[in-house]
Amino acid sequence: MLQVSYIRENRDKVLERLAVKNFKQPQLVDEIIALDEKRRQAQNQSDNVSSQANAAAKQIGELMRNGKKDEAEAIKANTGKWKEEIKQLGEQLTAFETELQEKLVLLPNLPHTSVPKGVSADDNEIVLENGVKPELPANALPHWELAAKYNLIDFELGVKITGAGFPVYKNKGAKLQRALINFFIDEAEKAGYSEVGVPLVVNEASGFGTGQLPDKEGQMYFVNEDGLYLIPTAEVPITNLYRDVILKGEELPVKNCGHTPCFRREAGSYGAHVRGLNRLHQFDKVEIVQIVQPDKSYEVLEDMSVHVQSLLQKLGLPYRVLRLCGGDMGFTSALTYDMETWSAAQQRWLEVSSVSNFETYQANRLKLRFRNAEGKTQLAHTLNGSALALPRIVATLLENNQTEKGIKIPEVLVPYTKFEWID
Repeated sequence: MLQVSYIRENRDKVLERLAVKNFKQPQLVDEIIALDEKRRQAQNQSDNVSSQANAAAKQIGELMRNGKKDEAEAIKANTGKWKEEIKQLGEQLTAFETELQEKLVLLPNLPHTSVPKGVSADDNEIVLENGVKPELPANALPHWELAAKYNLIDFELGVKITGAGFPVYKNKGAKLQRALINFFIDEAEKAGYSEVGVPLVVNEASGFGTGQLPDKEGQMYFVNEDGLYLIPTAEVPITNLYRDVILKGEELPVKNCGHTPCFRREAGSYGAHVRGLNRLHQFDKVEIVQIVQPDKSYEVLEDMSVHVQSLLQKLGLPYRVLRLCGGDMGFTSALTYDMETWSAAQQRWLEVSSVSNFETYQANRLKLRFRNAEGKTQLAHTLNGSALALPRIVATLLENNQTEKGIKIPEVLVPYTKFEWID
């Protein structure tokens, strides 16, 4: 959530940056500024009346002590009027603050100045491309056919148990999943992240804190009887560990990682591009989260991007890094890098990670602060990234490594899988 003071003091800049995100309600900026002015006026009036009432109370006390009862009673006659005025101003203030909050949550985060303009994924900027795209034989199979051939994943069994988008992993397919999770966690710990195990359902306050609510409410699974949401990403519970927390400056950066299943309704998704593992309602992911001092966050973002890239390099997967344009960015992000791997059988790029800097947007919602060198509290910057999401990694590993003999497991995974081939 943007800070009202920043919006008020930087109106033109806010409008300019919102335009990069193609925000359709720019009038909200002036509405917020006007509401804030009304709120501040009501607060000043309330403070003035309270000051008068407090001063009168002291005066009444002094007059009574000096035996000037009639003068004290004359002043006391205004007490009821002041109380009523304070009550009315308090109600006005509450109404202004409520309306202000309702409008503030409708504003997305401001994109960083490096974010390119654009309206869709076609306008994203390619930052770099790494690796050689494998050339497969003419009879190469897509991952969903490989999964059936080697009895790795049963999509139809998942439909029977739950529905489309909930696959059942079997035999070496299940072992490959577990191997990737352990590999990603080990690599994160080598990079200085501390592993945490977190709940898979969160309350509304947690969803609001990281910005999934109210923006993505329709994409989340909701447990109505308990008012809880299944997590769409481990970002939500891991970042919310620090909701309403004031950290010491020396405690930063905070670096956490965690593995969780993730649940997404993916409403409206259909077509060939969502076949197999390309888009699921439930999938596993290892998430990395950092909380840092504001002047370090963009340096940290680059470090997180490099970490994710190192995983792809060790797995031997060709990939590219994209800087997302304003129209393709998330609601809460100031700058996002997407990492995509090349699916050789499908002949297309598949997104496997997003790494984002949220600056103070999440921290303001979370009331996540730290004490700076002067001992004053200020909002921290939060960042997170997928390191990595499993489904499309599995898809590209199966497709890109298929041979006449079988599917070759990347060397780095063999200590985890305990096998070199799927055959």
